[in-house]
Amino acid sequence: MIFITAKFRIKPEYADDWAEISAPFTAATRAEPGCLWFDWSRSLDDPNEYVLVEAFRDGDAGLAHVQSDHFAAARQQIPPYLVETPRIINFTVPHDDWSELGEMAVE
Repeated sequence: MIFITAKFRIKPEYADDWAEISAPFTAATRAEPGCLWFDWSRSLDDPNEYVLVEAFRDGDAGLAHVQSDHFAAARQQIPPYLVETPRIINFTVPHDDWSELGEMAVE
C-alpha cells in the first residue's frame, strides 16, 4: 500500500473550522475505491496544525487519487487556508492494513 502522512498548518482564523472546510475533499477521497483510509487529527501541541494519515491500495490507486477531479479542486481550494505548503512523508509498505502494537497488547 501507499502510506502517506502530511502536516497541514492552518491559518489560526480557520483552524476551528478545518473539519468543515476539508469535508468535501475528505468525503470524496474516502469514496475512492482504492482509498484504505483518509483520517485527520489535530495536534495536541499546536491547535493550528492538522495531521492527515492516508493510505491507498497501491500505486495505481494513489495515481487515480492525484488525477481525480476532487484532488484538482482541493489544489485550488485548500491553499488559501494554509500558513505554508504542507509537509509530507510518502512511502510504499508491504501491508494492506494496520498492524497491532504488540508492546501495548490489551489482554
